[in-house]
Amino acid sequence: MLTIVGERPAASQRFCDGMSRRMFLRVGALGLGAGALTLADVLRAESITGKTQPHKAIINIFLGGGPPHQDMWDLKPNAPAEIRGEFKPIATCVPGIEIGETFPLVAARMHKFALIRSVVGANGRHDAEQCTTGWPLDSLKSVGGRPSIGSVLAKLRGPVDPSVPPFVGLAAPTQAMPWSNPGTPGFLGPAYAAFKPDGPGMENMRLGAISADRLRDRRLLLAGFDRLRRDLDARGTMQAKDQFDRDAFDLLASSRLVDALDLSREDPKVLARYGDGKPYQYQFDGAPTVNEHLLLARRLVEVGVRCVTLTFGRWDSHSENFKLVRDHGSKLDQALTALIDDLDQRGMLNDVTVIAWGEFGRTPRINKKAGRDHWPQVSAAILAGGGMRTGQVIGSTNRLGEHAQDRPVHFQELFATLYRNLGINSATTTLRDPSGRPQYLVEREPLRELI
Repeated sequence: MLTIVGERPAASQRFCDGMSRRMFLRVGALGLGAGALTLADVLRAESITGKTQPHKAIINIFLGGGPPHQDMWDLKPNAPAEIRGEFKPIATCVPGIEIGETFPLVAARMHKFALIRSVVGANGRHDAEQCTTGWPLDSLKSVGGRPSIGSVLAKLRGPVDPSVPPFVGLAAPTQAMPWSNPGTPGFLGPAYAAFKPDGPGMENMRLGAISADRLRDRRLLLAGFDRLRRDLDARGTMQAKDQFDRDAFDLLASSRLVDALDLSREDPKVLARYGDGKPYQYQFDGAPTVNEHLLLARRLVEVGVRCVTLTFGRWDSHSENFKLVRDHGSKLDQALTALIDDLDQRGMLNDVTVIAWGEFGRTPRINKKAGRDHWPQVSAAILAGGGMRTGQVIGSTNRLGEHAQDRPVHFQELFATLYRNLGINSATTTLRDPSGRPQYLVEREPLRELI
């Protein structure tokens, strides 16, 4: 952890070595040190190679509340009216594949997507756990619970760039926690939790926002760093460093993370392609449809984040289901296709896996309020990127969309696939829980159809 000397502390606030919390501006207190390399080490390596190494990443889009598969990806036009609803299927660019009419942009790019129409294993509760870990909420609860895929990446891979957290959760706070859960660190502990841009940790990265009476410019900041280094050298606790330390400090002072989160730096034409998702509708206690979060996800991956999670909308449609799907669906259609095009144009699509899904599906039968209720028996997911074989549909449901008919796909099979795309073999990789017992990431194999 890098610290910069500030004002003199009161005696009651000092650490055992004479330093204090108020005495420091702490840079890097975000769980960024999950690896052995220092920032200076990384810069030395880059001075030799001339560029930052590409990395594998995942953008996990949680459609919180349970999106209706029958109105989006698995329409049943030949079912009775009380089952099929009001949407009509439309042809895609892949012969033989049809999807819901609210997704014309996805349809035009179906060759870049893979649809899973037979996701099984849901527990029927409103929580994000199965979409962030692959496990039910109660799994290993006695030792802290299962870690989400972002926390696993933070533990096993650490940061790509020590000034950028490996795991970021973008969902804004919501009244009901499940709608904005980025994925918990489980038994790995808070050091591997998601960094939240709206949380207190963000202040540690805003070096440019330090008040003028404390740090007027970068020279003063660097002078503070030099004083700290001299003080520590005098006590024999730190050896002199080379110019890379200054370069490293400049990189932190420039704050790549803050820049990535600043959409005013983005090309206005790119912003327009994503849209903003407004006006936000049907939020209740849930998440809004923030199209810009998908753009932020791309920008974050571009500067080194390994896992970005976000929640798009609130899909718990017990009433007015079709009105909700027209609103949320059209906005998701715009943002999701803009993201895939953006990643493709930047040469990132093969390295970045994108998945959008919810915790369960909705009832085949439409209720008296024109809604669909909870249906854990089967749901759907849409994926892209990651070097996968796209332009296909995997699995099917029966004529009424009640249950998986061909090729049931468990949540854990999807997670095994995600880990494989990230370069992690889930069949051999384990993490030790607090009791010292090794725990596998998941207990199923990757989807062979996508490999």
